[in-house]
Amino acid sequence: MPYLSNPSPKFIRDIWQGKPYYSLDAYCKNTFGEKLYKVSLNAGFTCPNRDGTLGNRGCIFCSSGGSGDFASAFSPDASFHTAYERGIQALSNKTAGERYIAYFQAYTNTYGPLPYLEKIYSLALEEPSAAGISIATRPDTLPDEVIRLLSRLKEKYAPKFIWIELGLQTIHQRTADFIRRGYPLSCFEDTVNRLKAAKIPVITHVILGLPGEDTKDILETIAYLNHCPVFGIKLQLLHILRGTDLAVLYEKESEKYCPVDSLDKYLDILITCLTHLRPDMVVHRVTGDAPRADLIAPLWSANKRNVLNSLHRQMRDNGAFQGQFF
Repeated sequence: MPYLSNPSPKFIRDIWQGKPYYSLDAYCKNTFGEKLYKVSLNAGFTCPNRDGTLGNRGCIFCSSGGSGDFASAFSPDASFHTAYERGIQALSNKTAGERYIAYFQAYTNTYGPLPYLEKIYSLALEEPSAAGISIATRPDTLPDEVIRLLSRLKEKYAPKFIWIELGLQTIHQRTADFIRRGYPLSCFEDTVNRLKAAKIPVITHVILGLPGEDTKDILETIAYLNHCPVFGIKLQLLHILRGTDLAVLYEKESEKYCPVDSLDKYLDILITCLTHLRPDMVVHRVTGDAPRADLIAPLWSANKRNVLNSLHRQMRDNGAFQGQFF
């Protein structure tokens, strides 16, 4: 997509499907002719931040569900198809099309034996209603043999797609150390380049509102990603969840550990990110879901529809759009 100095109303209507940024919905409608909902799956993985390899308590913000609290679970011996269909049923209140994205969401979904990875990815790609798969993982759990496997599957199951989602969160090492990310930025760079060579699109997760980071720090992360070969981005609000180490810190000093405590603050940061974001990058998320029973703060984030509506209204009222200041 070319650089947009000022997108026309027709461009926003036809390419961005009426939104002031290039959403996943718009990308899917443009590419596949329909909206594709993600069927969230829990394949029984763990994480090097939990199994003792790097640590045993996870990142400080990560819940016991490994970011897959709403995922449909299955075990190595259970039926993948049953779990997949159960995940589709969970979308029954949404107007879905005939195809879906099989989303391996919970924990680290390349962190397992190669035969098991090949089995579950193949089962997902063989589902007639799956347009492709998206695999949430860490850059330090993608050795060359896993990328070679993904390349083989991509060729075998063409034209279905394989996407990799990498949890970067921030480029700043001081913050990465605080949240116990467990790998340096150089690891992310190396993995993204190897995935690029394999022609496997990358989606990057970024958390907005991490303790100790201001808007300048966040924009430095956005600027860095603008020059990375990444296909998409997820902009995620920091949630304080019960049972996490971050929740313990928050109870002692709430303002420090949840600096984005109002919707207005979040929208200011989010719109700043979007207006500085490369205009061809697909925005897969602009907020996030958290289990209501586990959410401590910010409570306003539980009304996801209000967050989205407020974002779209404010961007339109201000004439803001993705890439405006890129």
